[in-house]
Amino acid sequence: MTMDRTEKRILTLLREFPPDAKGQVLAFVEFLQTRIERPAVPAEPVAIPRPAEETVVKAIRRLSATYPMLDRGKMLNETSSLMSQHVLGGREAAEVIDELERLFQAHFERLRG
Repeated sequence: MTMDRTEKRILTLLREFPPDAKGQVLAFVEFLQTRIERPAVPAEPVAIPRPAEETVVKAIRRLSATYPMLDRGKMLNETSSLMSQHVLGGREAAEVIDELERLFQAHFERLRG
């Protein structure tokens, strides 16, 4: 992830603050973040059909768009493991994609409770 000019400037200024003041800056930024209007995240998966021919990378993108309510960071280890099984281990793409679909569905079910 690259920083834009504003982010670099904020970081430069933040480094000049004494340690106790950094906590105040963080509290203020967190307060401002609560005031940002964010688009509503769908409560249900978005129906995106699986194409006949699909790569594992495209499947991950499709499933991420299908389940926008999921925190992909929490799934990174599992998705990376499956990707590695395909790329390094030679596991068939269709088999890995089937497992990715089950993984995303399971995370969604846990989120719903």
